[in-house]
Amino acid sequence: MTGAPRPAAPGTDGVARRLLVVGDSDSYVKWGAALASTLPGEWTSRLVVVASPVQPSERQLGHALDGTRFAPADVRILPLDGRAGLPGLDDELDAFDPHAVLLALRGPFVRVVAPRLLGRRNRPVLVSGFPGLTIPAVPKAVVYREQTDLIVLHSRREVREFRANAEDLGVDPMFGLATLPFLSSVDSTDGTAPPGTDVIFAAQAKVPVGPDERMLVLSSLAGLARRRPDRRVVVKVRARAGEAQTHAEAHDYAGLMARLGAADGVPPNLVVEDGPMAAHLARAGALVTVSSTAALESIALGLPTLLLDDFGVSPAMINTVFEGAGLFGSTDDLAAGRFRLAEPAWLEDNYSHGRDADDWAARLAALVEAREIVPLPGIERRHDLSGGALRSAFERRRMLGEHDRSLTGALAWGVGVPARGIVRRVRRARRRLARALAAVAAAGAAGGGASAAGTGTAASVDPGRVPGDVREVRLGVAPDAGLLVGGEFAPDLAGDARDQ
Repeated sequence: MTGAPRPAAPGTDGVARRLLVVGDSDSYVKWGAALASTLPGEWTSRLVVVASPVQPSERQLGHALDGTRFAPADVRILPLDGRAGLPGLDDELDAFDPHAVLLALRGPFVRVVAPRLLGRRNRPVLVSGFPGLTIPAVPKAVVYREQTDLIVLHSRREVREFRANAEDLGVDPMFGLATLPFLSSVDSTDGTAPPGTDVIFAAQAKVPVGPDERMLVLSSLAGLARRRPDRRVVVKVRARAGEAQTHAEAHDYAGLMARLGAADGVPPNLVVEDGPMAAHLARAGALVTVSSTAALESIALGLPTLLLDDFGVSPAMINTVFEGAGLFGSTDDLAAGRFRLAEPAWLEDNYSHGRDADDWAARLAALVEAREIVPLPGIERRHDLSGGALRSAFERRRMLGEHDRSLTGALAWGVGVPARGIVRRVRRARRRLARALAAVAAAGAAGGGASAAGTGTAASVDPGRVPGDVREVRLGVAPDAGLLVGGEFAPDLAGDARDQ
């Protein structure tokens, strides 16, 4: 699926298609490579990584491409702007001439790269999306991707919420449904878990944030390991010390293990490991996390799963999507080995819709066919326009870091960082004032049956606003185209932006 594009005779361009995947961080590279690998055989794909502070290491790249049709040797890391002797993204586009480009990038980076692609003659179809959970659907995620043609989502609920957000914002991207790529290779189970024995904790960079909360998780994992010395308890991390991730991690679990050892000692069967999640789940008998998408893989495999709720269930914890799944429990449940199985009623609307419902590839093909009839129009940026060219230069510098060598980027950064700090302080002051006023209002309404204000509800749309059977017809494509035994481990142990 990689390599040079196959030539196509005139009039047969509908048979040979070319997709360029442009990635940045390890999680987005993994998602983009896996999603491209699900396209039918007439598609030829290449994958490049734009040089940035979050680009994956060689080891991370190998793990990200595991199980896809791409090999690390086929992937090049390119600067956004080429220079003498060093080709850039535009040079790759000129050489490959793709029909479509999958922007497997963090949201703010999509906003940097999309405009330069829109300015190309007979521009390609632009596709964007998300590598994991996106509920609650925040409007900002749509704003970042408003200059792309197709946004790929992974559940019926996501499509409903994002479509309603786009309507509120006055933008009109097309939304496509795709089974999460790493679930595409997972066969449906009959409820019998695989015969693994490891207990996997899927760690995340963003949640929980503080070292004390993370130590609580580690202590509970250690308690489980001591209680079950015959089982390996694995803290599965995304990156090693010094490696970049999509989100920065202030307190890595490997480092915190030293604190655990000084306090209570580290059980020999509690270990920290990296590597592909699929390989870990192949040896697993259960999985625990705060909100990782690994929980979806675990559910699909029929593994007992536990979502920790000690730190709350909220948009900040990226776990509201699991409400109703029946998987929440505490660190006490973790230490005692009390895991759960997902509620069937939750599954159909959340990532288990069945691959026959996927329509993203058909929508992509329709857009490519439309492009062959007439060049696709540009897409105007309609939000976050204040600051003009200086703002765009700041956004570019923010994403590229030291890889941005432009004078305008340096100027924008020098001006923008102090200004951004002032804006954030003003916003924090406003939020504190709003909370104080809400508390006063709530106190005044006490006893009157009024609902309390200012409780920090998610900035999300009501999923019920758009009927589930709504038809979006455009370019001819419509969207309808028991681990536990009495609270104990069974004897055989078988049987996780917002700003993105």
